[in-house]
Amino acid sequence: MSSLRVGIGFDAHSLSAEVPLVLAGVEFPDEPGLVGHSDGDVLSHALVDALLGAAGLGDIGELFPSGDESWAGASSLDLLARAYRVVREGGWELVNADCVLVGERPRIAPVRDELRARLAGALEVEADRVTVRATTTDGLGFTGRGEGLAAHAVALLQR
Repeated sequence: MSSLRVGIGFDAHSLSAEVPLVLAGVEFPDEPGLVGHSDGDVLSHALVDALLGAAGLGDIGELFPSGDESWAGASSLDLLARAYRVVREGGWELVNADCVLVGERPRIAPVRDELRARLAGALEVEADRVTVRATTTDGLGFTGRGEGLAAHAVALLQR
């Protein structure tokens, strides 16, 4: 008999013109970037937390502590791949994941398929198991004022 578990992840980072914007490993050259210990990729970070939560394995801060300098500037896709290996070692496999970027910019429609492919590639699953969407807050809150970006992710695992 198989077992199913769902996990929810969330991440948010402030924006800065001093760093490049990287989401799911895709660089957006004309946009301010996300400030973080690693590359600040909110989509990947939210998905890491969703996967770890579903598997009952803690959170991104436990696996990759921000106080550990070995993770400074790390690729979040690498962190995602490492986290998913831990999840698989626990006997879990991804059924599907759904990720939502929250912010006024960037517009992701032109690169949505690439975002999905990069996340799926890090997880070594088919791209149709990962969705990436975006929404705005119509000017409300820190994302609406353009001060940062946030992301939500949900992951369904089976054993």
